[in-house]
Amino acid sequence: MAVCLNTISRHTAMFFSNIMGIHTIKTALVIAAAMAAASAACARPVHDYRTGVPVDSIIMSDPCVIADTVTGTYYMTGTGGLLWESRDLRLWDGPRVVAMTDSTSWMGQNPEIWAAEIHKIGNRYYYFATFTNNGAECATTPDGDGIPRRASHVLVSDTPAGPFYPVGNCNYTPSDRPTLDGTFWRDTDGKPYMVFCGEWLYNDNGTMEYVELKEDLSGAAGEPRLMFRASDSPWSREIVKGKEQFNRVTDGPWLFRTGTGRLGMIWTSWRFNEYTTGVAYSESGTLAGPWTQETEPVMPADFGHGMIFTGLDGRTILSLHSHKDVNGRYIRRPTFWEVDLSGDRLRIGKRL
Repeated sequence: MAVCLNTISRHTAMFFSNIMGIHTIKTALVIAAAMAAASAACARPVHDYRTGVPVDSIIMSDPCVIADTVTGTYYMTGTGGLLWESRDLRLWDGPRVVAMTDSTSWMGQNPEIWAAEIHKIGNRYYYFATFTNNGAECATTPDGDGIPRRASHVLVSDTPAGPFYPVGNCNYTPSDRPTLDGTFWRDTDGKPYMVFCGEWLYNDNGTMEYVELKEDLSGAAGEPRLMFRASDSPWSREIVKGKEQFNRVTDGPWLFRTGTGRLGMIWTSWRFNEYTTGVAYSESGTLAGPWTQETEPVMPADFGHGMIFTGLDGRTILSLHSHKDVNGRYIRRPTFWEVDLSGDRLRIGKRL
């Protein structure tokens, strides 16, 4: 319990420093909610916590891995907001609950957590994740159906094992439309950015966008800017009302630089009935682009929502989930692949 109490103290101070003097009652409620959540669930194991679990036995979408050289441990999170730990990427211990959300915020009670990522920025660890409040709406589809409030938010911890608490209570992306899959990038201007998807449900043509963040990552510091639309991709296709067109989905951005300094992005969509991953490259070497899409996917069918990390042994590794339809239910499991970034483009190696 001592560890949890120390964490509460740090994050209580963080809450005060972020929002003290704005809404005193709300501040007290936020602090109380955070303390209650921490005392009840400080990085707690879930009921089926296990040790030595083979990676191909774990069901998880959007697996994101960070390799911590201090502890010699891999930490993996993703959709669901749970955390697994491993020494070798093969056998894993977990899961644990690590995302501590604020029930008084726009997220509401028990929000869904999608596409969680852990980024080490400075000496702290930031948890970028998409939260969905099914009890509130942010917009409607072109057909007039309500869309739940969905957006990315940033949590923080002093360790990669969490628990993670909200950095602030400000919006990162527009509140009047659904956005998702926020990830972190520091561009050539030295400023921090969130790259995210504008969900296709809103206008039937998903987008990839970026927004400057405040230096402390407590909220947005500007307005979103468009990178590209789903309709810009030559490989992402679907059939709508009997006619072939672009697939509307943009999903899972992850930024990288090649050995020649070229800025690239892996992202996921559909090629008819195949879920797969493509690559885009920035002609300017910055988030502003323009972005040029590769003509063919970079991965085989049924592997998507990837990210790239450096393993404890120095290898460059791509983490993404396999995708299988079993009786109408998608089954997704983490997979790892070697990648080569030494040249001017991403090249996929063998599956680990």
